[in-house]
Parts: sequence; structure tokens; C-alpha cells
Amino acid sequence: MDTQTTYRIGTGAGFSSDRLEPALDLLRHGRLDAIVFECVGERTLAFGHRDRRANPEMGYNPLLERRMRAVLPLARAAGTRIVTNMGVANPRAAARRTVEIAAELGLNGLKVAAVTGDEVSHLIGPGTHLLEPDCPLSETGREMLAANAYLGIDAILPAIEAGADVIITGRVADPSLFLAPLAHHFSWDLDDWSILGAGTAVGHLMECGAQITGGYFADPGHKEVPNLAYVGFPLAEVGADGSAVITKLESSGGLVSQRTVKEQLLYEVHDPGAYLTPDVTADFSRVGLADDGQDRVRVGHADGAVRPDQLKVTIAFDGGLLAEAEVSYAGPGAAERARVAGDIVAERMNNLHQSNGPVRIDLIGVNALHSSAVDYPAMAQDVRLRCAMRASSQTEAETLLWEVEALLCCGPAAGGGYRGHVTPSVMTYSALVDRADVRPELEIFTA
Repeated sequence: MDTQTTYRIGTGAGFSSDRLEPALDLLRHGRLDAIVFECVGERTLAFGHRDRRANPEMGYNPLLERRMRAVLPLARAAGTRIVTNMGVANPRAAARRTVEIAAELGLNGLKVAAVTGDEVSHLIGPGTHLLEPDCPLSETGREMLAANAYLGIDAILPAIEAGADVIITGRVADPSLFLAPLAHHFSWDLDDWSILGAGTAVGHLMECGAQITGGYFADPGHKEVPNLAYVGFPLAEVGADGSAVITKLESSGGLVSQRTVKEQLLYEVHDPGAYLTPDVTADFSRVGLADDGQDRVRVGHADGAVRPDQLKVTIAFDGGLLAEAEVSYAGPGAAERARVAGDIVAERMNNLHQSNGPVRIDLIGVNALHSSAVDYPAMAQDVRLRCAMRASSQTEAETLLWEVEALLCCGPAAGGGYRGHVTPSVMTYSALVDRADVRPELEIFTA
């Protein structure tokens, strides 16, 4: 690959609470043109709107200040552009805070862009069709907090063209955060579906951080990963044709192999031949991989077709209060005693307290992850009973906690280690809106 035309882009975060140290290592030693902090999921977006309701100056990623204080000086010194969706539900406030931090650090002249327009609540009404429950919004019976469309590179490119050093967005499709700087650097046409499909493949491979460098891949005894405690984040060396080498810093832990790349390529992709994004209908079905040295995998031959006419929208709802309470049972018959205890709580909540919602019963160590779908035959000797429900009131939530704690004396035998808490919850569903109705906006702030 010709280093004169290679664009080096790294991943600084793959989810809202990702580690910081691997990003700092990339900024110090990766010779990056750009680094992307991908920090928004459906639930984090919904929680962002909840936080903004409580405080209009909040709603962005809680780690934004800590991250920016660490990365801004390094990025300025290296000439690395930062692209991130840490704006979550409030990109303008996030941009203003970033400028304040830059000024405090003496980084005068730093340009920070806020990309907005993804909030599309005005396009959503009672008759809006929700994809997952396959019903109109009015049938959910829940209060809508907000609705955000997945923006694409056409929302980010104006910020790059304006010379922004830091670009902060809200809801943008994850691969688009990587694709935008690539498209700008190589002057790719925005209707060249083949090249946009290739760039989207790179973005998709990079978007989840350490998943492609061995983190999510690791399975001791089956898939060994060296030095996992210090797993590094990936960087991509991208060529003008959209092909790339996925690699990591030699000094970091983890690994990059064809197997880690294959797993990430198919991650959250329902149809590899038609992966829908705001920028292109990407085709990963003919992607080719080749080793290119230690921890280096060359990726090529991704393709694409015309982009969809509609954009996906995440609609956030108030999920009420989540009540959770736990107690442990140990020794012979632990699972059986835990089941009896769970049945007691469910019966009393339904029959005595006329609970409005179902109580979920999990036996951690037996069937917690799969709920009632799987009941493992192992003879559990140490089981944690978890009872949870979405409560319609604080009283109902506290009643569940009370009933679980009462098991300590009201049986069955040998329960202990009670803990319980009540927290606000959110729910999200998806819908579609016409692309033409969504209008991205840009605002530039300067330190």
C-alpha cells in the first residue's frame, strides 16, 4: 500500500464507557490522520434525552470532559482530527464544553463543530409505525422522550470542509463516522456506491473498538488472545480504492487476525449482501481477507448499491421505574429453593399487591441470561435469585424489594445477601422517515 496515499484512522472508543488508555496510545504512536470515538447506542441515546430533560446543559456523554482533557493536547500535537458522537442528545452543549476545556488547556484557535438535525420528534406522531412491535406508536401506551434519525456522511462532511479539528455529533450511523473523513480525504463521489460500500466496510470493522483486536473474540481454551488486560484499539491504513489493512500498535495487547476480522465483519449484520446505512446499501458478501504480516489483515472487495430513500429512527420512551432485588441460596437443593422463592414473590406481587406488570424471575448461575428459555440441568450449589419488574410507581417498585427481602425470614431456607434498588428506565423502538424530511445542521465554536 502506497504510504503517500494512505489515510490512517483509529478507533478511540467503541461504546459509551470504553477505556481511555488505548486511545491515548494511538494518538501518541499511531501517526493518525483521524480518530473516531463511537459512543452512542440506542439505550445511551435514550438516557441522554432523560438527562437533558433534567438539565438542559447535559445529555452528552458523561465521559466527554475526561476524554477531551486527555485527548485534545495529543490530537493537536499530532495533527489528528477527532470525530465523535459523544454529543448524544445534546451536541451543542458538548461542543461548548469542549471549547471551554480547550481554552483552559491553552489550545487557542481549536475549532469544534456541532452536527445536529438528527432529533426528528416533529416527524413522529401517534400513527407512526414502529418496526419491532409492528404497531402504531399510540399503542405503546408510553410517553415518547425523543426521536433521532441516523444521519450519514452528508451531515459530517460540511464540518470537515469547514476545517473543524473536533466534530461532535448526535445520532449518526456508526460506520459514517469513519467514512466521512475517508470520503473527504480521497474526494470520493457521494453517489459512487461501490467505493462508499468499501469505505463502509472499513468503518463497520473499526466501529466496535477492541472487538476486532481480540476483546470480544477471546474465549479461553478455544480462542486465545495475548495480553488481554492491555488490549489495544484498532487502526486502519486505508487506500484510495477503499481497501485497507486493519492492524494495531505493536506494543499493545490483543491480536488482529483473519478470524477477529471475520467475526466483526458479520457483527450485527442481518444481510451481508445488503447492509443498509444512510450512505449506501453496502455489500460485504464478496469481501476478501489476506494476511499482511503480524497483526495485519488486508481487507478488500466490498461493494455497494444505491442508498435507501428512508432513514432509520430510534424512538426513546420512558420505561418507568426498574425495580430489582436479589438474594442468594447455597448448598444442596439451592436451585430448587431459589425457584420456590421466586414463585412466592411472583404470586404475592400478582395476587396480593395486584402488580401492574409481570415479574421477571432469574436464577443467576442456572438460567439468568436466557430467562425461562433454557433451564440447564447442572446441579447448582450456589444460586442468586433475581426478581425484577418495570413498575408504574415508586410504591409498586418498593413493594417488590420488600417482598424479596422478606424471604430472608419467610422462607425457603438459607437465603442471604439481600440487595435491592430502584432506577429509572428507558425503552427504544425503531421507525423509518423519509430522508428528504431530515435536515442536518452545523455550528462551529472556536476556543
